Amino acid sequence: MQTESVHGRTQPAGKTVGVGLLGCGVVGQEVARLLLENPERYGARVGAPVVLRAIAVRDPARDRGLDPTLFHATGDHVVDHPDIQVVVEVMGGVHPALELILRALRNGKHVVTANKEVIAKHGREIFEAAAESGVEVYFEGSVGGGIPIIMPLKRGLVANAIQSVSGIINGTTNYILTRMAREGLPFAEVLAEAQRLGYAEADPTADVGGHDAANKLAILASIILDERLHVDEVHREGIERITPQDIAYARDLGYAIKLLGLAKRVGDRLEVRVHPTMIPFSHPLARIDGVTNAITVQGDAVGTVTFSGPGAGGMPTASAVVGDVLNLAEALQRPSGANRLMSGPRRSAQPPLSMGEIASAYYLRLIAEDLPGVLGALGTTFGTHGVSIRSFVQKEVVDGRAELVFVTHQVQEQRLMDALAEAKVLPALREVANLIRVEEPIDGR
Repeated sequence: MQTESVHGRTQPAGKTVGVGLLGCGVVGQEVARLLLENPERYGARVGAPVVLRAIAVRDPARDRGLDPTLFHATGDHVVDHPDIQVVVEVMGGVHPALELILRALRNGKHVVTANKEVIAKHGREIFEAAAESGVEVYFEGSVGGGIPIIMPLKRGLVANAIQSVSGIINGTTNYILTRMAREGLPFAEVLAEAQRLGYAEADPTADVGGHDAANKLAILASIILDERLHVDEVHREGIERITPQDIAYARDLGYAIKLLGLAKRVGDRLEVRVHPTMIPFSHPLARIDGVTNAITVQGDAVGTVTFSGPGAGGMPTASAVVGDVLNLAEALQRPSGANRLMSGPRRSAQPPLSMGEIASAYYLRLIAEDLPGVLGALGTTFGTHGVSIRSFVQKEVVDGRAELVFVTHQVQEQRLMDALAEAKVLPALREVANLIRVEEPIDGR
């Protein structure tokens, strides 16, 4: 086999793949280190040298412990560089990441990104630009961080019609809910601790409000269900209203509460939603705790498969990003070039189901006056709207008011909303304290 010397090291003499990096933060620094420290191993894997040629950052003079000659002040230097074939975008945010990605694609360069927001919001524009230029966009690191999920689904499960995907895809919210469950602590207290530990940002809205998970679900659902979705089509709720009481009552009923991203096929339509969800302890995601992420996929042939691991962090995400770079670089050694593995999915004419159209079981926690006839009035109201109660528990009575906890059978959500609207006018009902959707075990047991 022919070889050549790159940075003083012997490498296979295939077509050298030049890499440019946009951004050098927590993830970007680890990507750069992996590429710079493993040239022989990566070159042998690809069959050609993979060379980091340039890094674009705001302040190129700052010491980052890397070769200072690599750094440049503008992204243009990377996306216009004649000896760069693969542009890696790890800047985050939408602007200027979107503009630089599009410019790179129009320059005929392949793109690897871990930027969930830009793909979830502008995926159509990006994939169309890639198709026009005959290049690829790889984005393994945008969904599960260090969890290899997109590539296995594209290759390993290609024989399956994917029926559903559900996932814990935000480590911050999973950490908060885990601590609340284990120690009975209120949301605000655990959030403050998560911020002190660096698990949550100073402004935690993207995590606790479900925005981060919605971005990831839009991407994941697009890949798995072969439908190009915009993040605005994903129903989103956060965990701010979950209380220690809800978690304790769920446990008594045999459930854990997780912030889940859910995507399902229902006939020729899709459900795509992110919200707190009660899942039975038999569910494969129920025991996923702390900052760990996990994604469960149900296929018609394989059944249920779960992928789990670190969903964020510099090195885990860099692992996914560099994996994309190497897969692209290997594909570029073949006469046909890139292998279209990660090309953009088609767009269905059918919009996702509205929340009123979905069917689910529900947990309800109501506050009512502790008076005779209250349960009867509620039961009549629920029955009128076709809401059937699976289980009921009356919890503690404080100052003459009782907590009433219901779990319904599966019912269309609009029916439940109509029933609650009517129940709210009952004189004895003081508050609908919480409503949490309930997912049944995947195998139906």
